[in-house]
Amino acid sequence: MENGIKILNLPNSIYWKMGKVIAIANQKGGVGKTTTAINLAASLAVLEKRVLLIDADPQANATSGLNFDPDSMNKKTIYEVLIGEEKLKDILLQTEIKNLEVAPSHINLAGAEIEMIELENRAGVLKEAIATLDKEYDYIIIDCSPSLGTITINALVAADSVIIPVQSEFFALEGLGKLLNTIKIVQKKLNPQLTIEGFLLTMFDSRLRLANQVAEDVKRHFGDMVFETVISRNVRLSEAPSYGKPVILYDALSNGSNNYLNLAKEVIAKNSQ
Repeated sequence: MENGIKILNLPNSIYWKMGKVIAIANQKGGVGKTTTAINLAASLAVLEKRVLLIDADPQANATSGLNFDPDSMNKKTIYEVLIGEEKLKDILLQTEIKNLEVAPSHINLAGAEIEMIELENRAGVLKEAIATLDKEYDYIIIDCSPSLGTITINALVAADSVIIPVQSEFFALEGLGKLLNTIKIVQKKLNPQLTIEGFLLTMFDSRLRLANQVAEDVKRHFGDMVFETVISRNVRLSEAPSYGKPVILYDALSNGSNNYLNLAKEVIAKNSQ
């Protein structure tokens, strides 16, 4: 136990039938959350892991970032799953990467919280949906919205662990207390097995004194809960979503691609102990 949060220390064999479910969460926007969800999922798939990425954000950026247009595709989305109209397995799309599938999102998801409000187990809908999958995955990555509403709570209830992106900029730690408190409440009342997979430093520029200071502050606060991998600012990483590609397909030799491959290797190593 560190800072009141459970540290990842459970036997990993319990995850492998359905796969390790990892939520990418931070209610603060612009921290690299969706970038991390897309590129961690893609990197795990390139490393020959079977991966499902669930886009649980009404902005649907993880969907468009994998070259699917949320407004024009003739396909049901995670919205229909959460309101009980579709099974999760029936909405999945195959991406350009062999081992990576995505459960797409749509702006309609913003209305799901209201429609779910009368459900008896509204916090566990996504967990139940994942349990219906008839295909095995090594990792299921959930991209959460920049809020702590019902959909994000669903992700935390469904998840085994959480990766928290923290941008290497001023006010980096602002709002983290609220997120960590929410995680503690979910642990206590809804998902006792939920752990912190790690804090991930993003948008890091080693030339800036402030970025280095923020990195030191985060490591001082959270110690070995911080990933060794740091995601550097990278033009190619920023450009890739506009082409509907993870950075490893857009520019495999870029620093952004190397950063996320290293993160994927670190996640795999942590879950192979």
